[in-house]
Amino acid sequence: MNKQTVSRFLHWYDYLFLNANWFGLTLRSQVLAGLVIPLLVQQFVGEAQKGAYFGTIRLWGLMSALLLQALFGIISDHSRFKWGRRRPFILIGILLESVLLLSIAWVAGLSGMSGYYVLFAIYMISMASTNMSQAATQGFIPDIVPQEKRGIASGVKTMLEIPVPLILFGLVIAPMIEKGNLTGGLIVTVLALLVCLVLSMFVREKQLETTTTLDWKPFMSLFLMTAVFTIIILGLGKLVRLLIPPVQIMFSEAGSHWVFGALGVVAMLIAVVVGVFASLRVQMGRKIAADSQPFTWWVINRLAALVAINNIGTFLLYFIQEKFNLPGKQAAGLAGTLPLVLGVCVIIFGLAAGWLSDRFDRRWLTFISGLVGAFGVTVMVLGTTQMMMYVAAIFVGIAYALFNVASWALGTDIIPGERAGEYLGLQNLAGAGAGAIGAYIGGSIADHSGYILMMAMFGVMFLLSSVAVMFIRTKTAQ
Repeated sequence: MNKQTVSRFLHWYDYLFLNANWFGLTLRSQVLAGLVIPLLVQQFVGEAQKGAYFGTIRLWGLMSALLLQALFGIISDHSRFKWGRRRPFILIGILLESVLLLSIAWVAGLSGMSGYYVLFAIYMISMASTNMSQAATQGFIPDIVPQEKRGIASGVKTMLEIPVPLILFGLVIAPMIEKGNLTGGLIVTVLALLVCLVLSMFVREKQLETTTTLDWKPFMSLFLMTAVFTIIILGLGKLVRLLIPPVQIMFSEAGSHWVFGALGVVAMLIAVVVGVFASLRVQMGRKIAADSQPFTWWVINRLAALVAINNIGTFLLYFIQEKFNLPGKQAAGLAGTLPLVLGVCVIIFGLAAGWLSDRFDRRWLTFISGLVGAFGVTVMVLGTTQMMMYVAAIFVGIAYALFNVASWALGTDIIPGERAGEYLGLQNLAGAGAGAIGAYIGGSIADHSGYILMMAMFGVMFLLSSVAVMFIRTKTAQ
């Protein structure tokens, strides 16, 4: 066998060591994507173009992440380092990422497009380092934890991955950035990453004694699938940008506002539906037309919902700036607190969602999650006070909790059991593609019609996710 021989006895602290790195990775993602990158892009390119340029950096960052995570996963699967398969990659990745985060503090002193291009380069390298670390971290539980203990290990992972880093982000880092202390916020992030790195080094790995030949076919197939998906997003984004000038000429300011909203929704809808069908056709061939229709519509459902969920958080800073007429650093305080509220709701209502998904039709629960999410966005768009933003965060949090549990359970119903790993791996197209579609297509629209309209577009995507789930026809959904 080419698997490690592991002890079936795990202490309570072993679960902490196995999952510690998830805390650091989530914190880093929230700090960079939620506050630091949007603020710096705005500083470098100005108000008029910040959406488009931020969308570009997100598109290439997320698409590279999809590929790099698979690449480093394959390499770490076959590594034969004396002190373990995964820990060397976590060590190298986090040390490199720490240097990159500190270098961003220096980049903040630059200006103009030169600053943007330096930030772009650092962010791309950062995606490589963090995905090296994440790919290795994902291997800990299947490598180390016995089958009967993986539920406990996954529960600890969920706690360290969602609510705990959001608490540090909302209570410590966001207030620092709000006060103009960007360097201090990055230093706290680096310290958290290093503490998590140290804890991860205590994982009891053993050297892989035998290995198989590297099989690059899955990676090359994923590369082609990602290329197709990226080309579709780039093409639609370019088309949207070409249509903006004639729309401004043909319609009044108020009329063009509605046309831009419709244009953005249609482009995102095409990217979701056509992108999924085309990408899965590349990966799965003609089988998609025969026996994979429920799976395809499930991925479409997840992608549409995640376009809304992921990008609400990503563009929250710009939205708050526009809605309440706040400068960037002051808006960072509220933009840092709202994800904390959402994260707490995910944990609280996630338990109820699990109970419901075992007792009711999971398609209808997933359908309802889209409606609740759309209602939350409506409150966000129409609410006139900052307190209403917290109410909106609660509803979006409930929607995310219900969607995350019911949609995933529905997926496990419809995929073939003997190929579960392959199919669940393919659904990552939704996770990576969501941020790219919302940021690249929506960013250009927001530069001309504002971020309130952009949030409304994400509310429509919630509704489209509800429509997509009704196309799933399966007798096993409960």
